[in-house]
Amino acid sequence: MAMKASSIFLVLWSCVNPFAPKLDKSSGHAEIITEQKTPEQVLQNFKYAYTFKDSLLYADLLDSSFVFEYFDPDQGSSGEFVSWTREVDLRTTGRLLRAFEVIDLVWADSSVSYSDIQKEQAVLYRDFSLKLNNFDFKFSVIGYAVLSMRRNPRDEKWRITHWVDESQF
Repeated sequence: MAMKASSIFLVLWSCVNPFAPKLDKSSGHAEIITEQKTPEQVLQNFKYAYTFKDSLLYADLLDSSFVFEYFDPDQGSSGEFVSWTREVDLRTTGRLLRAFEVIDLVWADSSVSYSDIQKEQAVLYRDFSLKLNNFDFKFSVIGYAVLSMRRNPRDEKWRITHWVDESQF
């Protein structure tokens, strides 16, 4: 009988991992990945995609018509705006996510920046800080983004259609 009790104890104990944390099942915490049901949730997923180098989540943030635009002072005689499509942005961002060990993106508090959110479209103006670290190489950008978004009627998700990066390097 003592043999059976100790066997049962060992079987039950083997199912417990003392090093694994318990799952937090409380409803008081916010989800890390959102459903993108608001423009602010898009920014939260954007931060998550950069922080955890999740290129699939990043791809879902961009509308099929997405265009990225920035000012290049080295183009032309006095600089000019350069733009690229969703496909180019996905390749470029994929390389960025693979190149750096630590990527830290912080969007400015929404109370400081301007938002024009309608039923189906939105324009968000946000300051951001982006820090890229790769062992001995560190790079920081403090910038300003103008993000146009629209809500997809099929899945109700908001996605970025146009990003104008007004950062100064």
